[in-house]
Amino acid sequence: MTIGFALSASSGSKLRQGMSQSRSRSRQPWRSSTRMAYSVADILKDPKFPAEWPFSSMDFKRQDEMTDSMFYYQPRLVYHVDDAAVNALTKFYAKSIPENADLLDICSSWVSHLPDSFKGGRVAGLGMNADELKANKRLTEFTVKDLNKDPVLPFDDASFDVVTNVVSVDYLNKPLEVFKEINRVLRPGGKAIMSFSNRCFPSKAINIWLSTNDFEHIFIVGCYFNYAGGFEKLESIDLSPNPGRSDPMYVVQAYKKSA
Repeated sequence: MTIGFALSASSGSKLRQGMSQSRSRSRQPWRSSTRMAYSVADILKDPKFPAEWPFSSMDFKRQDEMTDSMFYYQPRLVYHVDDAAVNALTKFYAKSIPENADLLDICSSWVSHLPDSFKGGRVAGLGMNADELKANKRLTEFTVKDLNKDPVLPFDDASFDVVTNVVSVDYLNKPLEVFKEINRVLRPGGKAIMSFSNRCFPSKAINIWLSTNDFEHIFIVGCYFNYAGGFEKLESIDLSPNPGRSDPMYVVQAYKKSA
């Protein structure tokens, strides 16, 4: 079965080759269905990434190129995935985020999905809407910033133990720069957790995301970590709580290299 990417001919062939080589090492075939946990875990076990960045500038264009600050001007105090998917992510955080961790939530909003039991040190949020961020009671501080306009994170090197991003990686039009910044602000051994579903604002999602399926999304986010450099222990996890009955939830995570 061929899994293709809607990229330019030259870059698309490189990425398709990487997907094909990675898929061939799995014991099970990848299918168009996104509800197969065993396959999700296999995608980034031994990935065969192309030698060079495989994306073109067109891959990061969007249907609506209006300034993002205008699009997000009105606060949206709603969940962007269903309750079951939210609960699955919160349970994952409870198991995977260390107690007292200094945490940065990028593309943050009125809720960060952290468990009630989490007692973080510094919990910083960076997002697009001040009212949403003010409503987030888990944050100890917040910054309003458009990473699609300026991808530099306004924090010192090695400031955080964990960086999270919830259902927003598909909106980043400068992902390589953002992931390099994530690596910079993480402490050695720190972890970056990217979670996403199949829900989005289509007009603001990047072209490559709208042209690919959930398995390919996992490989794309894996590419971001790989080409940013400085990460290790890349892993893909299926948190989808009720296959076929609720929104899917996936995580791609990696650790900053210690040396």
